[in-house]
Amino acid sequence: MDYREFIEINPNIRFGKPCLKGTRISVYDILSWLASGMNNQEIMDDHPQINNDQILACLAYSADKERKATVAL
Repeated sequence: MDYREFIEINPNIRFGKPCLKGTRISVYDILSWLASGMNNQEIMDDHPQINNDQILACLAYSADKERKATVAL
């Protein structure tokens, strides 16, 4: 999945945090909801503008950032 189809960084929206395109919902919001125990369907029920592909894009974005993270020694 190419998360860039679903996620954008705009300095004028949420202080430049990565967000779902066309929304003010950040990747962090989605990941926090998942970490708190919500499943994809519950997130989509609470936020009808979000679809499953967008949730998966947030996970892909997070995985890509983790893969690129470096450790300072």
